[in-house]
Amino acid sequence: MSLVEKSVKHITNCRPGDIPQFVLSSSEPLVLKGFANAWPIVEAGLDSPEQAANYLRSLYNGKPVFSAYGEPDTQGRVFYNDDMTGFNCQGVKADLNLVLDKLLAHRGDPTPPTIYVASADVNNWLPGFNQTNNAGMDEFNPLTNIWIGNHSRIAAHYDVPNNLACCVVGKRRYTVFPPEQIANLYVGPMELSPGGQDISLVDFSAPDYVKFPKFKQALQAAQVADLEPGDALFLPSMWWHHVEGLTDFNVLVTHWWRDSPAYFGRPENALKLAILSLRNLPPAQRDAWKAIFDHYIFAHQSGDLDHIPDAVKGMLSQPLDLLSAKKLRAELLNKLKV
Repeated sequence: MSLVEKSVKHITNCRPGDIPQFVLSSSEPLVLKGFANAWPIVEAGLDSPEQAANYLRSLYNGKPVFSAYGEPDTQGRVFYNDDMTGFNCQGVKADLNLVLDKLLAHRGDPTPPTIYVASADVNNWLPGFNQTNNAGMDEFNPLTNIWIGNHSRIAAHYDVPNNLACCVVGKRRYTVFPPEQIANLYVGPMELSPGGQDISLVDFSAPDYVKFPKFKQALQAAQVADLEPGDALFLPSMWWHHVEGLTDFNVLVTHWWRDSPAYFGRPENALKLAILSLRNLPPAQRDAWKAIFDHYIFAHQSGDLDHIPDAVKGMLSQPLDLLSAKKLRAELLNKLKV
């Protein structure tokens, strides 16, 4: 049962290679009903989980995949151990065929172990998959990953890239939150997290409102998307999302891409540098730097710097070209050595 009443808006008649621009530029999530209905993996899964597994086996190149295994008492929740010094699932490298065998063997098991293959690049492990199960987004050069498992609960987190997530076998539920809800999601440590990304510590299956009272406010801003086989979810950059695998054999295919060139670097690095150099300043100085950041970054508008001749704008030029970005990065690296 979902904790959220508001559903993500549904869009129909979107097909691979024919996604309207308003979808890809949306500032809110959108469900694309039936987007991948014609994909072979979807058709195989509708036949049976065994057929879906056989389809994956036919493309698999034999390289070990990274998978997570949790005892039945994890109940599908990929999370920390009790004292948050590690995780409740063991990470192992395994032959995908063995993983698929275990998933199929535990179908119908009322207390199955948690079995989860996360973020496997299809081009690296399943050559040919993307040719016949293609989202028609090659102009974005997306990173296309596959996720395979049984009943699972992945803690709310955000990703920097945009994402087109296609539910191809089984059913998925996404509970999504706008970026400004971070303060109400009780995010855990930055250095250690199950998937390498900061996560909410709230257990969505049994929220502790005494320990996490502001989570009620987050739920008021949340939306839910229940995905059937063939459905896709467009998830804009930075939206928090909690993901559940609702059936005992699930396959998801994600497509991640950025709106800016890779040479601009990762925004997370700027955050870490700000934690190092700004967070411990006195409040008045933090306020002063907030005004500076607003001026140059967050509230910046086209034309704000027209009073500076273009020839001398330097790093304030917009957008930065590759050479300028490399020069700025080199300057930062040099200063960080001190």
